[in-house]
Amino acid sequence: MRHLPLSLCALLLTSACGEAPPSQNETERVFDPALTPQRSGSGQRFIAISIVNRDTVWVSGTGGTFARTTDGGAMWHADLVAGADSLQFRDIFALDGSTAWLLSIGNGDQSRIYHTTDAGSTWTLQFTNAEPDGFFDCFDFWDANNGIAFSDSFDGSFYIIRTTDGGNTWTRVPIDRLPPAAEGEGGFASSGTCLVTGTDSSAWIGTGNTAAGARVLRTTDRGSTWSAAPAPVFAGEAAGIATLAFNDSALGSAIGGDIGRPDTSTENTAISTDGGRTWTAATRTPFSGAVYGSTWVPGTAEPTLVVVGPHGMAFSVDRATTWTVLDSLEYWAVDFAAPDAGWAVGPRGRITRIQLFRPTRPGPS
Repeated sequence: MRHLPLSLCALLLTSACGEAPPSQNETERVFDPALTPQRSGSGQRFIAISIVNRDTVWVSGTGGTFARTTDGGAMWHADLVAGADSLQFRDIFALDGSTAWLLSIGNGDQSRIYHTTDAGSTWTLQFTNAEPDGFFDCFDFWDANNGIAFSDSFDGSFYIIRTTDGGNTWTRVPIDRLPPAAEGEGGFASSGTCLVTGTDSSAWIGTGNTAAGARVLRTTDRGSTWSAAPAPVFAGEAAGIATLAFNDSALGSAIGGDIGRPDTSTENTAISTDGGRTWTAATRTPFSGAVYGSTWVPGTAEPTLVVVGPHGMAFSVDRATTWTVLDSLEYWAVDFAAPDAGWAVGPRGRITRIQLFRPTRPGPS
């Protein structure tokens, strides 16, 4: 376990540093960042992560690989989906310790969705993309029945599919319910977070790969209809929004950059305070290259945003006005169950548990 300097506490305007008492029904927390490498049992690149709770976490990646823990990362079990060892599972959604979905990426029939209800012992192929020009990047679910998946555009239209029966059947959203796509416009399959769902009927999709600029597509009716808003994130060929995250129904982030040039820095961060209707530029992230994955940490006194990419990990507690670096290793995705229970994943089977805040005692009941 690597503990980071407690002097970083001075950067946090939260009760975690002992500057104010916890509010009712909160746990008092001390800022005590620590990164703990975990043994995944795999040498594959892990690309996506889905956290059920602080004990149960699923991850997925290349070579048809997935891994799962049910004890908070003390032990991981990695395995392959039978017959899928050539696929890259760049997104995963877990409902509980037994039930999960995997999305593989690629042209045509390489884009698939698999489902398990027995903790990964067996997987059912629920969807195979039949469109030769389709390329699915990411998916997400609102609940056990309702989900949505996004493909890069072709023929001037986005390709979005929905399910209302847990993935047994998928139907395409009519193109007249979607904004027209710019030439080449699509998403990035870097962490499974180019599409995210909200706690109600909302969902957001980040786009790029076009000179027309990056955009965020938004729905409030579970994908029946969509609108689009420009986002001030550097875009162009192999550049744009790679990851979206929402702290609540209003506060969200759209982050990415120039994925094709990992050693450069661009304006890569935008913030929304109105549920994704509009976006404003924020401070670029502190490491070079694009950001692949991001998340807002639940249960913090101040909204806390964590980002990862090929050149590191960083966080912000002031809506991306300033950043603090946590690590310089390569990561692709990050998520948190609680301030002291987060995970980030990356190449060569990398899984790192993250503690930002350490709970000290329960608050008043």
